[in-house]
Amino acid sequence: MHSQELKTIHDDLMLPIPAGSITLNDDRLKQKWTVDIEPFLMAKHPATQALYFAVTGKSPNTFKGDNKPVETVSWKDAALFCNTLSEMLNLETCYIIRSEKEIGFNTKANGYRLPTEAEWEYACKAGSSDVRYGEIDQIAWYKKNSNQSTHDVGQKEPNAWGLHDMLGNVWEWCSDIYDETVYGSYRIFRGGGWCDEERGCMATNRRRSHPTSFKIDDLGFRLARNLV
Repeated sequence: MHSQELKTIHDDLMLPIPAGSITLNDDRLKQKWTVDIEPFLMAKHPATQALYFAVTGKSPNTFKGDNKPVETVSWKDAALFCNTLSEMLNLETCYIIRSEKEIGFNTKANGYRLPTEAEWEYACKAGSSDVRYGEIDQIAWYKKNSNQSTHDVGQKEPNAWGLHDMLGNVWEWCSDIYDETVYGSYRIFRGGGWCDEERGCMATNRRRSHPTSFKIDDLGFRLARNLV
């Protein structure tokens, strides 16, 4: 894919998210903490299979369809995708991947990246204090209505900031390590997927798994980028 085509994809895909703050909660640790959010860009829907193939030449998906979200990708796959897309557009890469346990994150780079989990939850809620930004059947593909499959992105109603599929369809990898002292290099993912019950599709749910070996058919990712 030519850089101009990729630039067009960016212009159509990325939405500005305003500055603000979000209070996160970890039920396991019984902790709450508040994070200030700088304005940034976030994709209006999860990365599609068509975009992933255009950048990597790979199609790892269990459910095939150009406009379905890419899935069955590890955290490292998602990070490498971000770096490759950045390089194709002559942007500075965000991830420095030396090994599974040596992964640097350049927070000031202008390239593509995964959202932090604070950015993710803040963008998902879009100014609301509720655990969902709408009635679940109107905003999410989940166990009750998914027919045991992912679906084309953008078919459900967006939140107040124009973001689709933040809940349901596929979980989404975030940049953050979950709890390094307990889980080592495990990374966070958010949002719920097509096979989750209603209680699994909430803005506040946090899950984690291994960054290189964990791949499953209800886990993908969404692009973010510093606002430059």
